[in-house]
Amino acid sequence: MIPMVDLKRQYQDLKEEIDAAISNVLEETRFILGPNVNALEGEIAAYHDLSYAVGVANGTDALLLALRACDIKEGDEVITTPFTFIATAEVIALLKAKPVFVDICSDTYNIDTSQIAGKITSRTKAIIPVHLFGHPADMDPIMETAKKHNLKVIEDCAQAFGAKYKGKKVGSIGDIGCFSFFPSKNLAGYGDGGMVITKNKETAEQVKMLRNHGSSKRYHHHQVGHNSRLDEIQAAIIRVKLKKIDQFNKARRLNAAAYCDAIKSKNTILPVGASGCEHVYHQFTIRAKNRDFLADALQKKDISSAVYYPVPLHQQEVFLKLYNYSDKLPQSEKCSREVLSLPMFPELKLEEIRLIADVINSVF
Repeated sequence: MIPMVDLKRQYQDLKEEIDAAISNVLEETRFILGPNVNALEGEIAAYHDLSYAVGVANGTDALLLALRACDIKEGDEVITTPFTFIATAEVIALLKAKPVFVDICSDTYNIDTSQIAGKITSRTKAIIPVHLFGHPADMDPIMETAKKHNLKVIEDCAQAFGAKYKGKKVGSIGDIGCFSFFPSKNLAGYGDGGMVITKNKETAEQVKMLRNHGSSKRYHHHQVGHNSRLDEIQAAIIRVKLKKIDQFNKARRLNAAAYCDAIKSKNTILPVGASGCEHVYHQFTIRAKNRDFLADALQKKDISSAVYYPVPLHQQEVFLKLYNYSDKLPQSEKCSREVLSLPMFPELKLEEIRLIADVINSVF
């Protein structure tokens, strides 16, 4: 069986360091906002050449608290992509603001920046680009549009830790960057976790307050907040992996290159890397018109695959009920019918990639 992600292989490689890190937390018995959270925040800020990073409970909360720090409230509009995990838009709805969806570019699966300006209204307050599957969104035109219309830019980097856009790491380009440490992510813990990064001190202090019940001083609460603190054990685990993240991402790129070399079928569309972008391949996602037939063929050979995402957000029942969307977003809709993600993780073996490619080539 070839799984989508084999977390056991990586754990075995890092077992001694991770076990020691966990053991140290247990010995220290400081489990909430302890020294590992504080150290990880400093390390991740430094990795992105920024001054501030704030650990939170998960990637969804990172986005939610970022929106709150930008004062997004009821009736506001936030522009984003419909081709992403629901959390990106869910957090907008939780604040009773409205997600405004812009179609994607079918080559990178990221928001089509040429269509953003046409969706801006007097109620628009922010843009959330998503660096989907590890490929950076086209940030220059997004930042230019945001500056022209006085909009905040919150980067959803849940799938793209370490990716670069024109030499800059994603998350460090907009006003705020948001990360997830879900176990399958490029940089991951063994449970939920998230991080908010920013160059702005006031924004960082606001997120710190919001993650801890709206409090900056114990039992003194300045606003209604959340219980959204990064766990100390997860922080310790992530610190071990952070030291190797560039190595892990390099392995993913090598695996992607091996896939592209081995898949010969003209009936599949392979992922691309846009000029100036350093892809980190959280997913290796191909497109095929007979996607479901291909997935069945892989499954018969005990090879996993997954569809990210089968229903774009503007067609999701929950958002149709809330906002009665009628827009047609043809690229998002077409890609949702054709995409198929193949196994991708740093420890994936070349012979496994060739086996997967052989199935794809034989099917077509």
